[in-house]
Amino acid sequence: MTVQWNVVVEVSPRAGIADPEGATIERALPALGFEGVSDVRVGKSIRLRVEADDAPRAALLVEDMCARFFINPVIEDARVEVLDS
Repeated sequence: MTVQWNVVVEVSPRAGIADPEGATIERALPALGFEGVSDVRVGKSIRLRVEADDAPRAALLVEDMCARFFINPVIEDARVEVLDS
């Protein structure tokens, strides 16, 4: 029996890859009174529902979507989290 699963994918730049948006935010924060902030990285969040028999299969399906469509594997990493059915 297939079930609808809520899934969140967090996409972020790989370590060592320049993140100009994160750098801009990091430079602006002290002017707004936020001191001591470092290593700001900006990514994207993708939320979706998928049909699968169980949570591990839902995760595998979304990981395949990441590899084939959602991310550029040369410069981005993805973390898949299956929330609930």
